[in-house]
Amino acid sequence: MDGQNIPKIIHYCWFGNNPKSEEIQKYINSWKTHMPDYEIIEWNESNFDVNKLKYTKQAYEMKKYAFVSDVARIEALYEYGGIYFDTDVEAFKSFDDILNNSCVLGFEEEEYVATSMMATVPKYPLIKEFIELYKNISFLDSEGNIIEGTNVSKLTELLQQKGLKRENVYQKIEENISIYPKEYFSPYVYPYGIYQITDKSYCVHHFNVSWQSKEVLFKRNLKRCIVRFIGLENTKKFRNKILGIMKGE
Repeated sequence: MDGQNIPKIIHYCWFGNNPKSEEIQKYINSWKTHMPDYEIIEWNESNFDVNKLKYTKQAYEMKKYAFVSDVARIEALYEYGGIYFDTDVEAFKSFDDILNNSCVLGFEEEEYVATSMMATVPKYPLIKEFIELYKNISFLDSEGNIIEGTNVSKLTELLQQKGLKRENVYQKIEENISIYPKEYFSPYVYPYGIYQITDKSYCVHHFNVSWQSKEVLFKRNLKRCIVRFIGLENTKKFRNKILGIMKGE
């Protein structure tokens, strides 16, 4: 795939037939503003078969549309190549100068690689492996409960097999996969609600995680309240101290 550029195509998913909010439309408009010559493709029930895999069928029936998009996004990238954005990704600049790569990814946390922005050439081997993974799993267990796990953890584990180090630094690993620090594509500290946007940032993932449980969202909001009172660094020190006590250190 040497010499092949990432196509000027932006993919996003919108399942469930609900109207888009003004906020989401604003983010989509940011793609159009900074990349006016890119084709934008929306993937939904009209052009993606939600019943094609057991995983997507179960997720769709449970109205967990974000998990349907986990598969739709990688199938779109494999077939057409281009850039995938979650609908809560806001662009700050054109992606033109990264298109001469085979695959571009970025960290969203210190140890995890994001799926909110993925850019590849068509028929990329990593994406094919990712698709194959979903062919062999279910969304629900035998008792009808949702099986825990995110596409972020799945992708990160797959990349580890190809030489990824879970360190928030630029890495080029097997198959010409380029992985950038979080400031490039996800300059947002999600647990604490803090933006760290720099002149290197192409976009930001705002993490509108409607799919998460009320318990998880409550814990997130509690962390953010603590940060507002004592600051990010003090919050991290406090967290590490508590973890040390729990481990008997």
